[in-house]
Amino acid sequence: MIGGFGLILLMMAKNPIIWADVPDISIVRVGHSFYMSSTTMHMSPGLPIMKSSDLVHWRLVSYAYHTLGDNDALTLSNGKNAYGRGSWASSLRYHKGTFYVSTFSSTTNKTYVYSTENPERTPWHEVSFSPAYHDNSLIFDDDRVFLATGAGDIRLIELKPDLSGVKPGGVDRVIVRNASRVAGEAVGLPAEGSQMFKIEGKYYLCNITWPRNGMRTEIVHRADNIEGPYEGRIIFQDQGVAQGGLVDTADGKWYAYLFQDHGAVGRVPFIVPMTWKDGWPVVGVDGKLPDGLGIPSGKSTISGIVTSDEFNRPPGDNSLPLAWQWNHNPDNRYWSLTDHPGALRITTGRVDDVVIHARNTLTQRTFGPECTGTTSIDVSAMKDGDYAGLIALQNHYGFVGVKADGDARSVVVVNGTNGTAVEIAKVPLSQNRVFLRIECDFKGRSDIATCFYSLDGKLWNAIGKPIQLRYDLVHFMGCRFGLFNFSTKSAGGHVDFDYFHVGDHLSRSR
Repeated sequence: MIGGFGLILLMMAKNPIIWADVPDISIVRVGHSFYMSSTTMHMSPGLPIMKSSDLVHWRLVSYAYHTLGDNDALTLSNGKNAYGRGSWASSLRYHKGTFYVSTFSSTTNKTYVYSTENPERTPWHEVSFSPAYHDNSLIFDDDRVFLATGAGDIRLIELKPDLSGVKPGGVDRVIVRNASRVAGEAVGLPAEGSQMFKIEGKYYLCNITWPRNGMRTEIVHRADNIEGPYEGRIIFQDQGVAQGGLVDTADGKWYAYLFQDHGAVGRVPFIVPMTWKDGWPVVGVDGKLPDGLGIPSGKSTISGIVTSDEFNRPPGDNSLPLAWQWNHNPDNRYWSLTDHPGALRITTGRVDDVVIHARNTLTQRTFGPECTGTTSIDVSAMKDGDYAGLIALQNHYGFVGVKADGDARSVVVVNGTNGTAVEIAKVPLSQNRVFLRIECDFKGRSDIATCFYSLDGKLWNAIGKPIQLRYDLVHFMGCRFGLFNFSTKSAGGHVDFDYFHVGDHLSRSR
């Protein structure tokens, strides 16, 4: 159970700095503190903000928004969903005492800019406008502000001083045409993921591209004027670690922040040492990822973004730790921490056919190299046709839970990895409380989830065949643990989750 455990005990930190789904990172330093934004797509609240003192140990401090919008896709209504969409890559900046973070969404066709003087408060102040500017990067240049945006051709767009929209008559032009060309003529993924900086009077535009038959590659273009002309080159091409930007420390060291596709656990962040030569960033050691970072480690690098929860709250407190996010917007009428003090109650509010169509699934990240999620659930108030339990959530999902069939209850494992929910195991249940566990093994990208149940919380029984997890672009998200309750026949049943515990070691009785 995570509380004070050390996920990896090392003298010096190694990559990935967080072995969990924290993609599209953007980092800014303010004084001796670093702040990082990331992408959580269709989850609510969204656009997580993290803080660190050393670029290695991060903790969640806020979200830029509670919900992105309220349309059918974001609320899983009328057959629509926002899987793999919601909000995408963000850009985090600090300017004249205020933090700003921008993002965009094809689900709402809007560009968003959030701001706050206190990054440890949710939500931030929001302004939004259409259209959705793809993978945009904020850059403040004296008293003007711009977005660098696009894929392939990178465009510079000037915003109004209050960031509420495009400035009429302002700059709106392509500054780098076919930005991918510096990595070769044959391109699989056109240059995107812009992060733009002004460093010692020069402008640096960082992008990812993916040469055909090659790997994810980080490129940079630089210019003496924000409108160009720009010259570019590859700055890192090793192990597919790419997309991000540059950050310095208070004592003058420089790092590139990037990420890597890492199988079912998701896209994991890397910090790579860098130097400067002739005004160009030189990333890595002889162009390669070094074994260590030269940054002291020795405590958990994951416990700041995942948490165990006993669901005990003071009277009237319905708050959740920042590690929790809802799958799509929640329906707040149908969950509570106060209806049954000391438990999370989820009530079915409608009928759904499968778990990924249901609302009010409460999630947090899985993590590597191995992890466990465990819960205890009271199923006495389930109704016929209800399913409730613990899921390894992504497009190729699996869950262990309880199925109500008339007055009977069964522990079941459902495998949804082939696009269809298939019940692969079933054990009769004759009591009202059951303990459930999923163990995830991400070592060597094996990406296996194994389900367990217990009648007393002590003796655990494996149930069903291991589930082969798989990352894909449908959900575009790493695997998550989730607590769920949904109905296939009639609404109104509820379950009470007594706790959720996360751990970093698999059982040996698999």
